Amino acid sequence: MGTKTTLHVTGEKIEKFTGDLLVFCATERPNKMPFCDERIKKLIQPAWKSRDFTGKKDDYLFVYPATIGGGKIHRFTCRRIAVVGLGTPGDTANELREQLRLAGGVIAAKAKSYKAGKVLVVVPDMAGLALPDRTESLSEGLLLGNYCFDKYKTKDDEDRALPVKTFLLSGNGSSASMRHGMTLGKNSALAACAARDMANEPGNVWTPDKFADYAKHLAGEYPLKCRILEKKDMKKIGMGGILAVNQGSAVPPKLVILRYTTEKHNPTLMLVGKGLTFDSGGISLKPAAGMEDMKYDMCGGAAVLGAMEVVGREQPPDINIIALVPATDNMSGAGALKPGDIITHFGGKTTEVVNTDAEGRLILADALAWGIKTYKPDAVVDFATLTGAVIVGLGHHRTGLLSNNDALADRILRVGEQAAEPFWRLPLGPEYTKQLKSEVADLKNVGGRPAGTITAAAYLQEFVGETPWAHCDIAGTAWDFTEKSYIPKGPSGICVRTLAGLVRKWAPLHKEKK
Repeated sequence: MGTKTTLHVTGEKIEKFTGDLLVFCATERPNKMPFCDERIKKLIQPAWKSRDFTGKKDDYLFVYPATIGGGKIHRFTCRRIAVVGLGTPGDTANELREQLRLAGGVIAAKAKSYKAGKVLVVVPDMAGLALPDRTESLSEGLLLGNYCFDKYKTKDDEDRALPVKTFLLSGNGSSASMRHGMTLGKNSALAACAARDMANEPGNVWTPDKFADYAKHLAGEYPLKCRILEKKDMKKIGMGGILAVNQGSAVPPKLVILRYTTEKHNPTLMLVGKGLTFDSGGISLKPAAGMEDMKYDMCGGAAVLGAMEVVGREQPPDINIIALVPATDNMSGAGALKPGDIITHFGGKTTEVVNTDAEGRLILADALAWGIKTYKPDAVVDFATLTGAVIVGLGHHRTGLLSNNDALADRILRVGEQAAEPFWRLPLGPEYTKQLKSEVADLKNVGGRPAGTITAAAYLQEFVGETPWAHCDIAGTAWDFTEKSYIPKGPSGICVRTLAGLVRKWAPLHKEKK
């Protein structure tokens, strides 16, 4: 994947760039020539007059400088020049950010198709968005759009597009501010690509052991502390939910814990990600069609570990972060959990298991209850591919958000919009919890078809107490997310960039102004 790709800010004059592709951006203007860099106006003008290039979104103009005689264009020494249309300027800073990410994705795709190994991109001027923000967004689009997963392809296809090896960024303004923006964009994009890699791995490779190994790797690279709870530990402390889901598996479960600590007086944020490495549904078996996608049921855990990679790189000084990934698969082996079984979660709450395919909430409940009791966080956010119902309600365009704290929910909504990973908040209340009432235990693990996403969150709410908490149901966005130039088919790496934004701007909840 993209860790093989390098991204740098360069102070070299673009006229002296001798690489494979030099890229400019242009903004569409009604009945006028697109707004663009002065150095390429003569290149664009004939194409605009012919209506071949107007600067609209995804417009693309391509020339070979060596074939153009005279004028300013002849001074360029690169092999190719491309101009990418941005469309008409967005009305908000978030819309402008997304225009640049989309342009970055287009640039990466075109560069791949031309087998360009070295690409220089000129960061465009854009009113309403500062240079660091422009550079950050463009960097994200370039690296996310350059992603591919070909680890298991054995044949070398000469016609196959190869990822770009080097992106260079140039622009009008301070190199230091550009480098700052580039670093932020690079950190979050590469971490999202790492989360995509985890999800793309098949279930026979990405097991709970791999989650543990990756966490240990991060702890070796960055100032993070890793702890792994094994099956024997779970039995000792009473994590009946994780143990129950794991009963039919040949592979033992893990509870992966990563800690980033600063000062004790700093607020502590706890992140929990569902690490279900393959979900057959257990005894309540899923239909065969599409079951291969259930290797993606660990995307919540991948998002949390991806976010911890950003934390490790940037080392924010004023926050403590705890990351937990309960990891297992859900199989229908001889000892598997059965419909009608009753389990006891950490803390003593009992559940009648009505459907073994509603397993994610069982492993998350233990992680939430134990993590809150052990680390006493100021706030908790969990991420899980939890319900098919969220796809029915929101499609593949927004992540479902449910929370017991308005201030926390508002923060997530804001950073999600900025990252173009939008959320939609759904309600919670005692009327939904009533659907989980059991005649023989404290709870049932499903509340019927009505409001399936909400009742799943209501189940988790039973294990968080009064701690400010938000639940993010990514079942519709972790894969098959809204098609974009920088979002591939398959896993999207959703919520890594949202989490990065949340951590970067974190402040104690009680100090937030309403």
